[in-house]
Amino acid sequence: MFSQTTSGRAAITSDSLKMKIEIWSDVVCPFCYIGKRKLEQALEQFPERDQVEIVWKSFQLDPGTPSNGGNYLQHLSERKGWSMDYTKQATAQVTQMAAEVGLTYHLDKAILANSFDAHRLAHVAAKHGLQDKASEALFKAHFVEGKDIAKHQTLIEIGQSIGLDTAEIKNALENKLYEAEINQEIAEAQALRISGVPFFVFDRKFAVSGAQDSSVFLQTLQRAQEARQ
Repeated sequence: MFSQTTSGRAAITSDSLKMKIEIWSDVVCPFCYIGKRKLEQALEQFPERDQVEIVWKSFQLDPGTPSNGGNYLQHLSERKGWSMDYTKQATAQVTQMAAEVGLTYHLDKAILANSFDAHRLAHVAAKHGLQDKASEALFKAHFVEGKDIAKHQTLIEIGQSIGLDTAEIKNALENKLYEAEINQEIAEAQALRISGVPFFVFDRKFAVSGAQDSSVFLQTLQRAQEARQ
């Protein structure tokens, strides 16, 4: 349960040598990739950035999404009840937001995918300290490269590209490992009343919801650092 701080952001409690930023995210959420970039921009301006630990947490915006290789825009149009013209306008605005932080989205080429197995790959990566690299590679594959991130072969190739062992990835995917861990993180988000992503929690004291401006992230980093002192 969050309580409110004077900044209007949420407050909970924590203890750690490094500042911990927990990020609830879904790799098929276009705003999550944008939010990642904006946090990184803030960290570049934060003198204590080497004393920050980032932990990615699983979330699914649409657990019922089929992994049938379907058209991303068509599915979005049907799920939201939008016309295709409006869907294209809305995604064009998101594409422009992405461009402002240096990302080149190709949402017209994006492939509909259930993200659960991608979260399995992220958990494999976390064991080896490669969670952030995995998140970056998965976002890029889905939004920039138009790859099907529900396909096991795609996930294996992504894992290989960041230095993970092929056999370990296959074992996690084929034997459906990390299901309990992923569901626990989703349940934790629900317990904290997180209903949308990206959602960033700083030291379990401050939170930022959404792909806010980098100045908001920097201010929150500074507040969290002051609270630690």
